[in-house]
Amino acid sequence: MRYLISSFFLIISLASCTPNLFRQSKKEGDNRVEALDSIFYYNPDYQYQVREGDKISISVWGQDELGVGSLYGIYNSNEVYGKWLMVDAEGNIEAPRLGTLAVEGSTTIQLKDTLRTLFSKWIVKPIVDVKVLNKEITVLGEVRDPKVITVDRDHSTLLDLVAKCGGFEFYANFKHVKVLRQVGPNVHVANIDLSKPDDYLSRNIQILPGDVVVVPSKHYKEFDKRISNIIPLTTALTASAIFMGAL
Repeated sequence: MRYLISSFFLIISLASCTPNLFRQSKKEGDNRVEALDSIFYYNPDYQYQVREGDKISISVWGQDELGVGSLYGIYNSNEVYGKWLMVDAEGNIEAPRLGTLAVEGSTTIQLKDTLRTLFSKWIVKPIVDVKVLNKEITVLGEVRDPKVITVDRDHSTLLDLVAKCGGFEFYANFKHVKVLRQVGPNVHVANIDLSKPDDYLSRNIQILPGDVVVVPSKHYKEFDKRISNIIPLTTALTASAIFMGAL
């Protein structure tokens, strides 16, 4: 029994040394907390900019023939029915009557203004709405329902998205939550520690469309999985309780 108990603690020690793919690395002798990359600072003025591959719907009040995926028409045709304009590799869409239109890098407000100006050649004070149908944020790892979330608004927070995924799983590692954000060809990574109560709001950072959130697991998750395989017909927690009871 002593050997079994000793082996138990040895396995725990080895499990705690297992490298974590998402663990933040520190230079030797450096005990400082890594500062948040400025790219992740809260920006109240942020507006999503249209990108290559985006799906865009255009609605023109009373002019269904000018819209694609119109919200105003009697037959509301949207993404479900495959009604959208795709932004091509050159950043353009092919809009009804207007032809080729450069849209990449435009905000929805700018695109609305552009379309109003162009449609005003045929319509008096056109009412135009534009929507990007695939503004998405990906949440992976130790949440109850990992998924790709389609968002309508430009401003979300880290915990907003975790809540939409059903909350954290039991094995979530709150100290090493990662947020990946691509800006041009570069990918920036934020290391978020949600385990400390102080300065909590500053760590509940703004998440933008296109971001990827990764919630890694604690080291002992893999250990518990091994225990459940070693002792059939028990859960990992029951197996752990058996060992602890032997103490």
